[in-house]
Amino acid sequence: MATLKLEIVTPEAKIYSQEVEMVTLPGVDGEMGIYPMHIPLMTQVAAGEITARHGGKDHFLAIGDGFVEITGERVAILTDMAIKADDIDEARAEEARKRAEARLQEKLTDEEQATVQAALVHSLTQLNVKRRRRS
Repeated sequence: MATLKLEIVTPEAKIYSQEVEMVTLPGVDGEMGIYPMHIPLMTQVAAGEITARHGGKDHFLAIGDGFVEITGERVAILTDMAIKADDIDEARAEEARKRAEARLQEKLTDEEQATVQAALVHSLTQLNVKRRRRS
């Protein structure tokens, strides 16, 4: 079976690097399914869930906003946050959500508001992925 290389990189580290059979990712215009031999494409990804099929089994990750470059042999994602669903600490993500929501009630500069909003999106994305995988 044909495969493609999925690489997910954040500013901190390479989070995922694996040969996969297919990838589903959250694009800004909706969910995209990527198979080997896909036409070349470069676009934005939205915060959400990635599904990577490897060895006939689906693996799930939460990602933040970023960019993806797709070729027939490779999917390279550069994002501000990525975490495997199994590694998400639900209690910690819930606490981060509460802190971010409380901070948004304060008077913040535009820069602080953007930072807190990004933290809120990250925690909500992690919670959504973790809770969807649990049920």
